Amino acid sequence: MLRKALLITILLIPAKAVFAGAIDFRIGSSVAELSYLSQVSSFGYGGADIGFGALINEDDDVVGSGYILVSGSNTGDVKGLHFGVGAKAYAGALDGPNGQLNADGGAIALGARVRYIFPVSMPVAVLAEGFYAPDVTSISDYDGLYEYRLAFELEVTPSARAYIGYRKLQVSLDNNVDYDVDDSAHIGVRFEF
Repeated sequence: MLRKALLITILLIPAKAVFAGAIDFRIGSSVAELSYLSQVSSFGYGGADIGFGALINEDDDVVGSGYILVSGSNTGDVKGLHFGVGAKAYAGALDGPNGQLNADGGAIALGARVRYIFPVSMPVAVLAEGFYAPDVTSISDYDGLYEYRLAFELEVTPSARAYIGYRKLQVSLDNNVDYDVDDSAHIGVRFEF
């Protein structure tokens, strides 16, 4: 019941927020994730990307997340290069295969994102991002966490992107188990409105 309540709470977006931002939906062979994304131009030098999401996998693990990345772009010779640094908070209930884990917890991670948009007529981009949370910023059954993701994006229309990628999300638990919540390739779409 806690897992369903967590998932529903994360996916409920205030009505005002629905009219400005983006929805990102990603699926892999054993994971599905839905995220709401927004941008705040008044935060920092180049603005900030803000996102909230939830993922569920075939083992009935549910992980919610929220992040803020202060972003900017290179004004030198590499015009298509964009980067961001920030923090991401995770909260999740992990069952594991056949319900063997039963671990709940959370973590606050620091991370970075790099995205390069190739200067071609139909924009394509590559993206790399990573987040790391040590034991000191983890609570309950979590003793640390890391996530990294690589993706190749294609802008289908000015308001829609499709992508393929790979992500690894691993949680270190207090019983000395390193558990992969996600370790797979995925496809996804992002709709901006």
